[in-house]
Amino acid sequence: MAASDPAATRRDDLAGLLGDLERLETIFATWDEVPRSAVEAYRRAIDALHGEALRRLIRTLRTNPAALAAMKEAVADDVVYAVLRHHELIKPSLNERVEAALASVRPMLASHGGDVRLARVAPPAIEVQLTGACDGCAASALTFHAGIKKAVQEVCPEITDIVQVKGLAPDNGVRFVSPFALGQNGTWRPVCVLSEIPEGGIRAMEIGGQRVALFRRDTAVTCFQDACAHLGLAIHDGEVENGIITCPHHGFRYDLTSGECLTAPEVQLQPHAVRVIGDWVEVRLTT
Repeated sequence: MAASDPAATRRDDLAGLLGDLERLETIFATWDEVPRSAVEAYRRAIDALHGEALRRLIRTLRTNPAALAAMKEAVADDVVYAVLRHHELIKPSLNERVEAALASVRPMLASHGGDVRLARVAPPAIEVQLTGACDGCAASALTFHAGIKKAVQEVCPEITDIVQVKGLAPDNGVRFVSPFALGQNGTWRPVCVLSEIPEGGIRAMEIGGQRVALFRRDTAVTCFQDACAHLGLAIHDGEVENGIITCPHHGFRYDLTSGECLTAPEVQLQPHAVRVIGDWVEVRLTT
C-alpha cells in the first residue's frame, strides 16, 4: 500500500475513525454547492436514523436493571461515548467539560506561543501543565490563576483543586471528547506523511492560503507560520541546528519546539495546532 494512501492510517480507535471522517469532509468542502448539499442532506438523514435507533434502544435497556448496568459499562468505551454524545443522548463527561474550558483559553496562550495540557483528572482535583513559551514564563502564575483556573472552575464547579505541574503526569484513562465538540474547534487538514518532513529539519508548504513551516523531531511535529516575527519574512530556508532555526534574513533565532524567539524574547513565531495519526500529519490553522 502506498505511503500516501490515506487508507493506510485507518484503524478502529476514535482518533483513526474521526480522522477518516475529517479527511472526507475536507474533500467534500472542495465540491460544488449542489453535490455538497446532497452529501450534507444524506449525512443528516443517516444521523437522524441512527439517533432514533439509539434512543429506542436506550429506552428498552433502561427497563432492565442488568441491561442498564451493561449500558453504563459500555459508555466507558471512548467510541461508544463519542457517538452517544454526538447524538446528545448523554451529558458531557467531566473530562470533556475540562477540555472545553482549556480550549477557551488556548487562543490567548497560542498568541504567546504557549499551550496547556490536561495531565490528570482525579476529582475533586485536576492537574494541568503549561507548555511552549508559557512553561517557565515569569507571567505563568498570572496566566494560571487569571485564565486557566478561572475558566475551569466556571464550567466545573465540582473541581475545587487545580494544580499546575511541571512534568506531564501519566494518563488517567480515556479522555472523552465527542466529534461534535471537536468540530467546533476548527478543521484538521491532512498535509503530508511523517516521513516527508526531514528528521530535525523543516518542510515548508501552503495550507489554506497560509505559508507554514513544519518541524519534526522523531515523531513529534510542530507547525508555525512561515514568517519571522521581526519583519514577517519567510524563515524556512534558515539553518536548523539542534532544534534552533536562524532566520536567513536578519539572524533572529527561534526554538522550533515552542516558537520562542531566543534573540528577542518578547516575540515568537505564530503556532498552528498539529497532530500525527498513523503516518499522517494533520494541521489545524490558528485563526
